[in-house]
Formats: sequence, C-alpha cells, structure tokens
Amino acid sequence: MFVMCPALIRQVLVDEADSFEKGAMTRRALGPVLGDAILIAEGARWRWQRRAAAPLFRREQLLDFLPLMIAAAERTRQRWLSFPAASEIDVAREMMRTTLNIVLATMLSGSSVGDPAHIERAIADYLESTSWVMALTILGAPRWVPYPGMRKAARGRDFLKQFVADLTNKIAYSEVPRNDLLSLLTRANDPQTGRLMSETDVRDNILTFVMAGHETTALALTWTFYLLSLHPEIEERVRSEIATITGGTPVRGEHIESLQYTQQVIQEAMRLYPPAPLIVREARRVLRVGTENIGPGTFVYVPVYAVHRHEGFWDRPDLFDPDRFAPEAVKARDQYIYLPFGAGPHICIGMSFALMEATAVLAVLLASLRLRLRPGYIPRPKLRVTLRPAGGMPMRLIAP
Repeated sequence: MFVMCPALIRQVLVDEADSFEKGAMTRRALGPVLGDAILIAEGARWRWQRRAAAPLFRREQLLDFLPLMIAAAERTRQRWLSFPAASEIDVAREMMRTTLNIVLATMLSGSSVGDPAHIERAIADYLESTSWVMALTILGAPRWVPYPGMRKAARGRDFLKQFVADLTNKIAYSEVPRNDLLSLLTRANDPQTGRLMSETDVRDNILTFVMAGHETTALALTWTFYLLSLHPEIEERVRSEIATITGGTPVRGEHIESLQYTQQVIQEAMRLYPPAPLIVREARRVLRVGTENIGPGTFVYVPVYAVHRHEGFWDRPDLFDPDRFAPEAVKARDQYIYLPFGAGPHICIGMSFALMEATAVLAVLLASLRLRLRPGYIPRPKLRVTLRPAGGMPMRLIAP
C-alpha cells in the first residue's frame, strides 16, 4: 500500500506507529552493517536506546560541535580556492568528504580515523546493492540468493565494522576525558532504567550515525548547490543574508541560527530532493488504513518524494521557492506533507544536527565561492536508500 494522504501518513507514522514496524526489508538491507541499533531496532529495544541517545542531540550539546563543523567547511573552502580558476569538481563527492570529516570530528574528536576516502567508498559499496536486497525481500527470496554487488557490499560491511570496532576499543574506554559523541554514547544511559549500552550497542549506533549522519546531509547540500546554480537570484539572496549576519567577518557558531533564509533554502532543497525519499513500514496486525483493510506483513510505503511534489498539497510543486519555509507559511500547512526526516516517534534523532551542519557548510562556502553546473548536464536522481545524483554533480568553481 502507498500512503500519500496527510491524515493517513499521520496514522501510519504517529497515531498507530506501534501497529507497524520497520520490517523485513529494512532489517535485511541495513541490518548486516548496522546490527540492532536505533535505526533498525523495534519495540522496547528501540525505545530504551532512543531515550539513552536523545540527550546527545540536544541543542546545547550540538552548539559545542558547531566550531568543528565550521572548521571542516573552511578546510573544504581552502582546498577549493587552491584549485586553478574555473576548475570542475564533483560536488556530490566533495560534500560526502566534507560531511564525513564533520561526523568523524564530532564523534571521534582528536582521534586518528584512518583514510576517510576508504570509509566513504565502503559506505557507497554497501549501499549500492541495497535495491537488489529490497527487491529480493519483496519476492520472498532466501538470504543466500546471490545478487549483483554482493561481494563488494560484504567487503564494505566488514571494513566498516572493523573500523568502528578498532576505534571503540582504542578510544571509548580510555581515561582521557572527552566530549565527543562516541565518548558520550559510552556513558549514555536510559533515564528510566539506568541501563547502559553494551560495546556492541555503542559500535552499532556509532556506525549508524557515521553512515546516516554524513550521507543524508551531504546529499541535501549537493542538491542545494545544484538548485542555487539554476537560480542565481536566490543564491544572491543567501549570500546577502550571510554578509549581513556576519558583517563580512568569518562565519562563527553564533551566526548559524540567525541565517533564517539560508535554512529555508536547505529545507526547500530537501522538499524537491529528499535525501531519504521513501519510508517503509510493515503492518504487525490486521488494521484499517483509510478505506482499506490490510493484514500483518503488508508493506506500507510513504513515498516522500511524491508527497513533496504533490499538486494537491503544494502550489507549483516543481518550482524551487524557499519562501515556502518562511515561519508563517510553515505554520499554515499540514505538517505531514513535509517529511525529510520522517515523523512521529521514529523521526530522525539527528535532525537538528543535520540542519545545523548543512547551514554551517553552506554559509562558509557560499561566502567565498559560487558553483555553476556543467553546461547541459542534467543530474538523474538514483534511489539507493538515499537519493543520489547517478553521475555525480559536476560543477565549476567561481571565486568572486
């Protein structure tokens, strides 16, 4: 069943959330690499992990990470400025590199983390084959059935698990006081029971944050740069806001929350190109959704990409218009027609982290550079759990 009516989206994701689970498709596609972490776990196991991890993503904690986000963006800017004039770069790859550096810095501060390019490649290798896994799940095929990219995905999975295991063994239980997310997670406990995460819980959740925490934000930024290249008048409005808020000084942490229009641009880019364009649930029992009765095991899809471009919900839905996210406009519409982070109890725990990170990166880079799409290039969105541009995003660097 595909659900696009806002009231029914609310029923599935909020009001009757306990009547649905993430299901076999999610477990089979992501479980081998993420274990039984927050993104995969169900029921009581999910609830206690969510309660334990929630304080790590509170505003006051995230503000401590802003300087690390800005510093990573500044390194990307300096690298770009060192390139010859009008150089072409793949912005998708560059944003993956930048956000991976950010997530590693905030989760593993001051640590040697190996080769980020190898980590990025392992993540891409694993995700590339997930569409085959989902298709085989729908068909009811056993797990041993081979599929294209199976061995490459297995190598990526093994590398990522070993990478995180080595780090947690080296860092998490050291006597040196630290304030990164890995160290905070080892000390996190369920406020209701006092339960601490096991080493396996810590490893699986750190890998979840590394994979989900850099991939989705990188894609949001990639599609944002693409849309700004097509709409230079909106780009100039963003640049003007950055100049006004910063007074022409380097971007600092205290500037980020004041960049209202810049945040609206990112939100509108995620409407047109949601990094997570499909939400999948599986019914636990017999229930009624709208006019339909469904039984246990029924797959229920919320096609976020379609909802975000639905003519019944949005005026001129294919138009890039960041003013849709002005505060009064947001208050006036149904909250269940905009779902880049999901909704309900399973809404993305890292939502505030991602929005803060994306705003910081965009502000640092746009203050110094413009990016223009390769003439004639039309990116083709590709769904591999996330929404990637199939051939990357080739853009020319233009320094003011």
